[in-house]
Amino acid sequence: MKKWIFATGLMVMVSLSTFAQRNGGERPSAEERANRNTERMAEELKLTDAQKKQILAINLEYAKKNEAEMAERKAEMDARKTEMDAKRAELKEQDAKIQAVLTEEQRAKWTEIKAERMDDRRRGRPNAQIEADPRRGKRGGN
Repeated sequence: MKKWIFATGLMVMVSLSTFAQRNGGERPSAEERANRNTERMAEELKLTDAQKKQILAINLEYAKKNEAEMAERKAEMDARKTEMDAKRAELKEQDAKIQAVLTEEQRAKWTEIKAERMDDRRRGRPNAQIEADPRRGKRGGN
């Protein structure tokens, strides 16, 4: 089983590295993509020169639009990553302050509670920290 997993992982890595090296790891420019698409269409559809010029203009317009949208999404993702890093650092600082207040026994219990909550989140139970109310027969709340 381990050999199978290793072989599969190795194949995936080789595939990805081959794909990344195809164009030197860089994405072609909008102009290059538009030209390539237009040339392919011209061959397959036997376009006239006038049609080819019009198709190139259309392909270039949308290639530039897609490029701008991708740059915008990348900027949003970078901003989100920065936000998440800041939040993670804030939570780490909060935990350090809490740990400083707790006794050794409380720290151990707190660490255990946090680990259980993390495990519950990984299993798709985000509110698992709310214990069941034995009187109501369901999870806490109403």
